[in-house]
Order: sequence, then structure tokens, then C-alpha cells
Amino acid sequence: MSRRKDTYYLLSLGCSKNTVDSQSMEALLQEAGLRATTLPQRAEVLIVNTCGFIASAREESLQALRELAAHKRPDQYLIAAGCLSQRYGRDLPRQVPGLDGVIGTRRWMDIVDLVRRLRDRKHPQPLYHLPDEALTVGTDERGVRRVAVQGASAYLKIADGCRRPCAFCAIPAIKGTAVSRPLERILDEARALRDQGVQELILIAQDTTDYGYDLGLKDGLAVLLERLVAAVPDVPWIRIMYAYPGYVTDRLIETMAAHPQILPYLDIPLQHADRRTLLRMRRPANVDWVRETVAKMRAAMPRLAIRTTFIVGYPGETDEEFETLLRFVEEMQFDRVGCFTYSFEPGTPSAGLPDQVDEDVKIARQDLLMSVQQPISLARNQSFVGQTLDVLVEGQAEAVTEDGTPTGQIITLARSYRDAPEIDGYVLVEGELPQGQIVPVRVTGALTYDLVATPDLVSQRVIRPGAVLGPDGWER
Repeated sequence: MSRRKDTYYLLSLGCSKNTVDSQSMEALLQEAGLRATTLPQRAEVLIVNTCGFIASAREESLQALRELAAHKRPDQYLIAAGCLSQRYGRDLPRQVPGLDGVIGTRRWMDIVDLVRRLRDRKHPQPLYHLPDEALTVGTDERGVRRVAVQGASAYLKIADGCRRPCAFCAIPAIKGTAVSRPLERILDEARALRDQGVQELILIAQDTTDYGYDLGLKDGLAVLLERLVAAVPDVPWIRIMYAYPGYVTDRLIETMAAHPQILPYLDIPLQHADRRTLLRMRRPANVDWVRETVAKMRAAMPRLAIRTTFIVGYPGETDEEFETLLRFVEEMQFDRVGCFTYSFEPGTPSAGLPDQVDEDVKIARQDLLMSVQQPISLARNQSFVGQTLDVLVEGQAEAVTEDGTPTGQIITLARSYRDAPEIDGYVLVEGELPQGQIVPVRVTGALTYDLVATPDLVSQRVIRPGAVLGPDGWER
């Protein structure tokens, strides 16, 4: 099968922020007359938008590049884009023989220029596009939307880069400092997504709670949310991801509680709960602030769902420090918890710390923490049995038995306000419901991470006259 000129294949790896960059590059490629294909052998241009955040992600990216390089023909161009390229760009051709071009995260908007240069090059050496300057907004975005649409949901990037000093994280080195996007441009994109029929807007950045700092805004995320609900009052769900400890302000809490469109859900990666570990991580170490702020949020939004993540096995983490984390998890009763083992990242401050923790200890601690969280997650899910929830329908699947045998029964896969795409659970609904719609269901069962439900097309809830309903279908 021969390749087709002016055709590209793009593989996007990593997080939702990377997905937005991928779709922005695709928009530019299509404006330039290139057509997408899902078959790499049919493409003229092969692009992998890589992830370079941790070791496992780097290995996945390298494997994808090597596989494409192994089957690449002389009339095809292979480009590495994204985080791995930004961080290790000039070393990549040595690791991936056959690589033609390298473009970093900070200049994704120059992807068409790189393709043109590859077509015009007179020698087989790789071409690099890795300027040191960080991403800037305005004309540099080339007029494309900074969004990624997935079904009835859309990720909307409100900023890029990070100015936080976390010792374990390479994101500032990869992305540069935090740069907020103009508020009016975000609102215009939200309106366009609304016009496309999007039901859920998911605000993302490396740190959403830092939005507007560089624009001189105080409580910038709350300001943005207030403008957003006014601009798109008919978008049912607005979800906030990637909040930073210490920057969930009273105004943000009040704004979330006051507007039913804004989901009572917050993703706030805490990373640890022992002050000593947090100080070595260069993270906010006031754990009492976490307790007080979570209490404020739960008082303002009684049905609030909180997701957080922790790192275990950080250099110097003692048994005592880990025990502090376990007790904290038991105390706080979070709805969703992710746990990662510490990944050694060359070039970060944590790489030079003494007392690196053995890998088997990291894994044992990860398993133990999740074994503590699982009954908490199950109990939180069980509290919804018998209740009615609004869910966003993502699709259908055929049910199978424990040994994988198809049953012939169709199950609808949906998400409630408690479930962010890709990282949280599902609501498994008997039968078929309309894809891309928000519908009420009756919760009949609970699993550790998922809920089981039946359609509830005529809800039996008794609602007070004049009551304000939240996006979960319950009174605020």
C-alpha cells in the first residue's frame, strides 16, 4: 500500500493537555491541506506527540517512535513532537534511527513549517525545531482552538506551563513558566463548543488555580468561571481539573457552590500528607490548610467529589512518614485516589536527594495505600445506591461473564458528575441510552470504582419549590 502525499498520521500519547496540543496541530495541518489517516502506511507524514513526564511514559513514546521508524519508507517523514522532544530532543535521533524531525512543546504551532522544511531538505540529517522561548499566546496560537473534543465532552486549555517549584517535576523545564490564555479567547472557544453540542467543558492547565496570575488577575480562576457561566449558560457541565493546594480560595469555593453548571468535583493532587516529605518535595506543607479547605468545600457543596493523587517512595520517605500518609487517607475519605511510585527524573532537584527508596518498597507502599483507599471508595459509592443521578452517556458495550464470555446484554457506559473522563469510574447502566446526552438513572449497585444503575426516565424525586438543582440532579 503506497503512501498518499499530503496525508498525515498522528499518534497522541500522555495526558489530556497533550491531547489538546495534538488536536491543535491537526487543525493547522488540515488548514495547510493535509488529510488525516488512521493507517501509518498510508501517510506521508508520521507524527508522535510524545510524553516525557516519567520513565514509563518516555519508554512508551520511544517504543512508538521506533516501531514507526522500523516500517518507515524513504518517502515518509517521521516527526517526534511533545514533551519527550522538548526535554531530550537532540538525543532522540540516536535513540530512534530514522527520525526525520523533532519539534518541542513550546512551538507546536510551527508543525506545518517543519513539514515544509522536511520536504525541501537536501540532506538526510534530522531537522530540529526546539527554540528556548516558552509558548506565548496571541498570534502564536495561529488562530486554532486550544481544545480537544471527545464525544460530548471537550478539554479546554486555559493556560500552559507552570511556575511551581516541585522538586520531582520536570514540567517547568519542558513547558516553561505559566502563561494564561486571554479570557475572551477562552470564552469564544466555549461558545463554539456549545454550538457544536458539547455537554461538558473540562478546564485544564498544569495548574488551573494559577490562571490569570500573569495577567494581573486576583482569583483568576473564579473570575474566569463567573464569566464562563454567563457566556455559556446552556452548557450543562463545567469541570475543573488540576487545582493546586493552597490556591483553592474562598471566592473559588463560593463561585463553585453558587453556580449549578460548575460540577461539585475538584481534582487537587496533594502528593503527600507528611510535612517532612512535602518540604523535600518543595510542595505546600500546611496539611491543616487541606483539612480546613476540604471542610469548607464540603460544607458549601455537601455532595462534593474530591479526587487526589499521592506519590509514595519519595527519597527519604520513612515508614513513619508513610504511616502519616495512610492515616491521612483514612481520615479524609476522598472519593477518588490515584497513587504513583516515585519516578527518578534526571535533572530535577529530587534526583540529587539521598536515601532513594528501593523499588520493591515503593510498590509495597503503593499496594498498601490503595488497599486502604479501596473500601473508602466502595463506601462512598454505596452511599449513592437508591439515588437518582444525571449521567453523560459515552457509549455502549456488550456485557461479559467473569471468564470473558459475551452475554448478549447491552450495557451503557456513562459518567456522573463524580467521574472525570479516563481517570475515574463509570456508571454502568442496563440497556441502551442515547449517546452524548445527559439522562437520569437510578443507582442500584456499587463496585469499588463504578456504579451500577437502571434508566430512570421519570424521576420520583421530591423537589422543593424554587430549589436550585446542581448538575448531579440534586438540590444545592
